[in-house]
Parts: sequence; structure tokens; C-alpha cells
Amino acid sequence: MNDDFDFDLSPDQWEILRALRCPAMQYRFSKTHAVEDLVKLGLVAIRDGVPVMTSSGRKVLVRGSCRLLDLAA
Repeated sequence: MNDDFDFDLSPDQWEILRALRCPAMQYRFSKTHAVEDLVKLGLVAIRDGVPVMTSSGRKVLVRGSCRLLDLAA
């Protein structure tokens, strides 16, 4: 099985994934549609009303790290 997917995420979605790296922190996301899109992609799950990153979301974040560096430049 090859789960080497290339997600074309918006900057808001990348920001949400980065924010969810620290599960102990409580975030309020103003872009709920971006969170909903990440849930549909299976990168984020809602547990007890709180968005949490899935293992797939972690993989995408790690693989997309070089793309995030390009966005910051």
C-alpha cells in the first residue's frame, strides 16, 4: 500500500496542522472551514469537540515541511 499522497493545502490549512503539533495547547481557529476540510481529508479528527491531528496529518506535515519553508521564504 502506497500512502504517499501529495496534498495541495492552503496556507491556512498548513498553519492549522502546525498549530495542532502541540496537543496540550488549546487553540481557537477562526477558519473553521479550513478545519472542516482537513477533517474531510482525514488529516484532522474532532475528539470531544477539539480538533486533533491524525497520524496521516502528521505524515503530511512532515513531508510538507520543505514546502512550508518555501512559503516562508
